[in-house]
Amino acid sequence: MTSVLIIENDPDSGPGKLLDWLDERGITADVVRAWDGEPVPSSMGNHAALIMLGGGLLPDEDDHAPWLPAERDLLRAAHGQVPVLGICLGGQLVAHTFGGQVQGKYGLPEKGVTALSVLPADDVLLHGLPSTVWAIESHQDQITRLPEDAVLLMSSERCPNQMLRVGERTWGVQFHPEVAADRVRRWNPERLRSMGFDPDALVADAERYAAELDKTWSTVFGRFLSNL
Repeated sequence: MTSVLIIENDPDSGPGKLLDWLDERGITADVVRAWDGEPVPSSMGNHAALIMLGGGLLPDEDDHAPWLPAERDLLRAAHGQVPVLGICLGGQLVAHTFGGQVQGKYGLPEKGVTALSVLPADDVLLHGLPSTVWAIESHQDQITRLPEDAVLLMSSERCPNQMLRVGERTWGVQFHPEVAADRVRRWNPERLRSMGFDPDALVADAERYAAELDKTWSTVFGRFLSNL
């Protein structure tokens, strides 16, 4: 049976809806909880794709997360061999590993459902999408310089570098296609208020846009899986 390798960097940033979308297609997930000391593989082995998830870290914060060098090595090993998807921290790891720059607490934070502009670049994941789509965000750190050979695919008002592709089959996204309203409900309300957000409004938006979010990102993720 086809399997994909998923690396978790934080106990509160799991694969979420990705597991359902994988299961619908008969694909299994091998989840490595790097944050809990599970070793990051040095190669892809028999896995058909690599997915790296988010977490409250910078991609070179090795002192706090000693597994990050192994993730960067795995990214280099997987790049060009299998489809790769980095989400939030995972997307920042893609940018950093291949020569871009990520800065902490840069610009204004993004939380909850956010409008993204789909840029006019040719990409197999985004073909036929409208010029504006919605996604759930949860970050303040962001990619401030792309790798030289990267293609920018999406932007938002507060974060120009929302989605990139390096090579033909390595993608990074700043947003969270895997997050549903139930996870937004668990976000710390005091922290959200300190950043200028209304926790109840964020949950309400996540519920209101739930069907549209699921339709958009299940389609995009399905196209990612069609590259296996």
